[in-house]
Amino acid sequence: MSKNYIFSSESVGEGHPDKVCDTISDAILDACLQIDPRSRVACETYAKSNMVVVGGEITSRAKLDFNLITRNAIREIGYTNDDDVFHADRVMIINAITAQSEDIAQGVDARAAEGKDTAEQGAGDQGLMFGYACTETPELMPAPIMYAHKLGQKLTQIRKQGKVKWLRPDAKTQVSVQYENDKPVRITNVVVSSQHADGVKHKLIKDFIIGEVIQKVLPRHLIDSKTTYLVNPTGRFVVGGPQGDTGLTGRKIIVDTYGGKGRHGGGAFSGKDPSKVDRSAAYMGRYVAKNIVASGLATCAEIQFAYAIGYPDPVSICVNTFGTGEVDDTVIEKAVMEVFSFKPANIIKRLNLLRPIYSKTTNYGHFGKVDDFESITWERTDKAVALKRAVH
Repeated sequence: MSKNYIFSSESVGEGHPDKVCDTISDAILDACLQIDPRSRVACETYAKSNMVVVGGEITSRAKLDFNLITRNAIREIGYTNDDDVFHADRVMIINAITAQSEDIAQGVDARAAEGKDTAEQGAGDQGLMFGYACTETPELMPAPIMYAHKLGQKLTQIRKQGKVKWLRPDAKTQVSVQYENDKPVRITNVVVSSQHADGVKHKLIKDFIIGEVIQKVLPRHLIDSKTTYLVNPTGRFVVGGPQGDTGLTGRKIIVDTYGGKGRHGGGAFSGKDPSKVDRSAAYMGRYVAKNIVASGLATCAEIQFAYAIGYPDPVSICVNTFGTGEVDDTVIEKAVMEVFSFKPANIIKRLNLLRPIYSKTTNYGHFGKVDDFESITWERTDKAVALKRAVH
């Protein structure tokens, strides 16, 4: 790939139909973990028009009112306007939740079973996970996705303050960044689509979002007279959320991770307890990659590892610094395996994942949130020194 290019990433607001479903699934997960930290949860949500289907597999000591949790999650997002077809108090909810398969449980549980090679806790599924970090932003995240997230967060903050009555919950943002010699030098295009109340003039919406959102969020040194702003480019965005489009848990995996700048193994996060390596191992991957970059061993790092269901050790580990490493990637890889354990039980312990912290991750990316290290433990850089020592 050329070192000079334009790269774009998108984010979506809390009221986007897919994020509505992620929010409900993570709210149910947190409610289970609050009562029973050993809950096994794989919760999927579907939303369309005035209907929500909550399904999946849950095994827990917690006895919960899933309908109430669902309505509260929708209410917190902001679907409470009188003209909302999708309304917290009026949606029809279908419950299709069953218990976790015993066949899966015996592979995941820390117990011996016929045909299982070890009594240790195994991975909840086969699959591959990636972690990524770079020096493009203070959060050690790619610039396009971080800026897209921050635009969405600002929109939501303004809407929930209640000062701009015409803003509605559904929204999408997108930022295109120009790179020279692999470094971000300017923002070429910004796209913001925000749902709004009927009867509001497009010019009012555009002027407000450019002046109060885009120009107050994006770094001034990256914006110039040639930067293009596209605000509600269809001209109207009144019908939104699950009324306008179908929502489904786990469909925004690139939004949730690195905006396409880092690779993705394909597994979704929301609604899954940490025995599912789709989630916990992806968090571990971010933790490792961020510590590699924070240690100064590289300015960009990606790690991939893969699992077999029921087996505790990863079947492969691969580190790639894309030519930015201070030492050879094989040396960093060896240091990583010395400093970190990738067994699912050890990941859960290291990152303290058996807690109701997941609703904090649902929106605006699971990575790059550096204001709550107590909950978002995989953003810590507390192993940077140990990594550097292991290399030298």
